[in-house]
Amino acid sequence: MVIPLNEALTPAQQELYDWLTDYIGNHHHSPSIRQMMQAMGLRSPAPIQSRLRHLQQKGWITWQEGQARTLQLLGGLVSGIPVLGAVAAGGLVETFDDVQERLDLTSVLETRGLFALTVNGDSMVDAYIADGDVVLMEPVLEPSRLRNGTVVSAMVPGSGTTLKYFHRKGAMVRLEAANSAYEPIELQADQVHLQGKLLAVWRKT
Repeated sequence: MVIPLNEALTPAQQELYDWLTDYIGNHHHSPSIRQMMQAMGLRSPAPIQSRLRHLQQKGWITWQEGQARTLQLLGGLVSGIPVLGAVAAGGLVETFDDVQERLDLTSVLETRGLFALTVNGDSMVDAYIADGDVVLMEPVLEPSRLRNGTVVSAMVPGSGTTLKYFHRKGAMVRLEAANSAYEPIELQADQVHLQGKLLAVWRKT
């Protein structure tokens, strides 16, 4: 577990925070107050709401009281990654010697519903997404506004979940691989469930 550098929690607050971390990690969305009550063995929402207020005051979560599923975890988020200079993609550039700025990933990591998938297979290899890579995905909240050419994770009837380029024309959706060995998948739009769109690729090795 990553210990956030925030104000210390009481045992009751820590118990709820740890449970929230596990729940959101497994379900990719925040639980309801009732679910928190059941998990903590409580019959009233008041103790849960009190713990949530304290977690928010201490900088561990954000939460809008009275609004369902607005809770987001803040603990453990990185404050920034150092930007150490430029790297040459054409001619050579001067090397770095100190940290000039930091790349703040907080807004990315706080994106509601963010989730990761491990890539199995080589259908996206020409998009530099290889077998074993981990892709960070952002939920598709408005499928009708999704741009053609976006890399998405989509559930296809009879085929499970696939990572492909998304193209839509009228009532049809075409899911294209980034590998000529794979044929496009063409389906009615209402048969395709878009789970997420690509945000980043993480290569472990």
